[in-house]
Amino acid sequence: MGYYNHEHYPDPTAHRALINVRRDEKRQAKTAYFDLVYICSPLKGNTQRNIQRANSFCRFAALKQKVPLAPHCIFTQFLDENDPDEREAGMFLGLQILKRCSELWVFGEHITEGMADEIRQAMQWRIPVRYFNDRCVEVQGR
Repeated sequence: MGYYNHEHYPDPTAHRALINVRRDEKRQAKTAYFDLVYICSPLKGNTQRNIQRANSFCRFAALKQKVPLAPHCIFTQFLDENDPDEREAGMFLGLQILKRCSELWVFGEHITEGMADEIRQAMQWRIPVRYFNDRCVEVQGR
């Protein structure tokens, strides 16, 4: 709606009200609080493919107005998954992130050992766990 009403007469009051509503909506969007969500998906196997899939799961979460965190995508940038000490360090760092998340989202049909540890820890800390298939369709918990 512009400055004129549907009968093409000037309507400055309605116009000003709409401008104020739009301004308030923009202000709220800038200060909106999005929950942190821990993205849990397989890494082992085809690592490059699994990281790409995890990135798509993060995109899905972001489109749901969440702040997705996939530690296995972040920490593999500087830690070697094939070195047992560095893998353990990565798992520890991931759990530090998990503590701060409002939910754990599990993706895929296969639960790896590392994923199972993250799920157990989330349950112990009473962090809600949600399960999704590879197509980002939510499924009942396993």
